[in-house]
Amino acid sequence: MSGTVTSDPYERSAEYLDIMIAAAWEPLAPALADVLSRVRAVDGAVVDLGAGSGRGVRAIRDALPQAPVFAVEPSAAMRAVLLARVYEDDELRGRVTVVPGDAAAEWPDGVRAVVALNMIGHLPPGRRRELWERAARHLAPGGLLVFNATGPFVPVEVERVRMAGVVIGEMEYEGWAAARPTGADEITWRMEYDVLHRGRRLTGASVEYRWWVAEVDVLAGEAAEAGLVLRRTGDPSLGLCVLERAAEPTSISS
Repeated sequence: MSGTVTSDPYERSAEYLDIMIAAAWEPLAPALADVLSRVRAVDGAVVDLGAGSGRGVRAIRDALPQAPVFAVEPSAAMRAVLLARVYEDDELRGRVTVVPGDAAAEWPDGVRAVVALNMIGHLPPGRRRELWERAARHLAPGGLLVFNATGPFVPVEVERVRMAGVVIGEMEYEGWAAARPTGADEITWRMEYDVLHRGRRLTGASVEYRWWVAEVDVLAGEAAEAGLVLRRTGDPSLGLCVLERAAEPTSISS
């Protein structure tokens, strides 16, 4: 099956994504919970941008009991998984609003946190800056935005590599990833998913999508223009970054 760039690359891959990312979320969920513990005393909802299949939503629930969550997801295919995960959990069903939209979707006023994991690369530079500016306007005092920045940080070729594999029943599911430079600050990922039975491929899917890359220092500079300070946090391998409003200068009277 040939891969093509589509408006919703997850339309064909949503079947596999949740199980492919499960292992990656084992360290990421507690790290996210640790960051969110800093805003337990802050009022307001949490906005989860690119909520995907809802693994981040569960981490938010565990870290911030009672906080309303707005789970924003543009892909209808991924929302199907997200909605099922929310509906089957009584607590999530009462607290989580699933919003069909992207980073430009409407936010409630005075949010305590914005979670943007595994999605910043989907935004071209102009829309990235819009996100920083919007966060600076909408975050409640003491609120934060958390995202992860992982390589590549410049447009380079990434050789095809097996990123995940799981066994469910008699089926084995594999995910493969490769990338090629397609612009001055952009790469195109090619993701392939195979379903194997006793070593024989039965079915699968492949898809390509654009991904904008930038060094963390560049992201910090963009955020600073919006009045936000970037700090790295946690295990460096996770690439977690926190944005908070810059402290107001203190006036000194003579």
